[in-house]
Amino acid sequence: MTTQKARKRATRERMTKTGERYAAARRHTATKLPPRVEDPGMTDDAIRKGTGKTWDEWFRILDDWGATQRSHRDIARWLHDERDVPGWWSQTVTVGYERARGMRARHETTSGFQVSVQKTINAPADRIERAFTQTRQRNRWLDVGTLTARKTKPSRAVADFDADDGSRVTIYLVPTPKDSTAVQVVQTKMASASKVTAQRTFWRARLQALADVLG
Repeated sequence: MTTQKARKRATRERMTKTGERYAAARRHTATKLPPRVEDPGMTDDAIRKGTGKTWDEWFRILDDWGATQRSHRDIARWLHDERDVPGWWSQTVTVGYERARGMRARHETTSGFQVSVQKTINAPADRIERAFTQTRQRNRWLDVGTLTARKTKPSRAVADFDADDGSRVTIYLVPTPKDSTAVQVVQTKMASASKVTAQRTFWRARLQALADVLG
């Protein structure tokens, strides 16, 4: 969607909401938006496909509502209840808005910072699962005590662990052709942004070590 089309759409929406004439609504929607502090994390095309609006359209709507003074929970609920945005997309719009307006740092969630690392390993999923869940096998490629196993729901993840720093590590396995497996490690609830880069480097190295062991 071009900027001109998005602006016309925003103008019509404001006319419906406020009862203003086109010229008055147009003056409002023509106001330049504040610069983005951070990238919202998803392309305009993707967010429009999922929600029917571009980022600038959402930013204008949320700015008018006063979202910078609201909590994450309040924004997501308002988008869901008042703007009919489905649950997952209401969270996505909320996080993107918070990033763009400097309310949330990159990689920050409501429960701390997170990082995701993925690697395709030339081994079947059941073998990789054992390498994570069986302590003796895990100790071959990961330092003893790095992870403590938790109870998990099989449909959600292959393994769920407490890390030695109090964060949470979840492992997802997706089989790929030729007995390979896409392994995704998601570490959440980290205390600071400085941990993100370090843990990304750490898990890339550990997944390579896992691949070497299974190779």
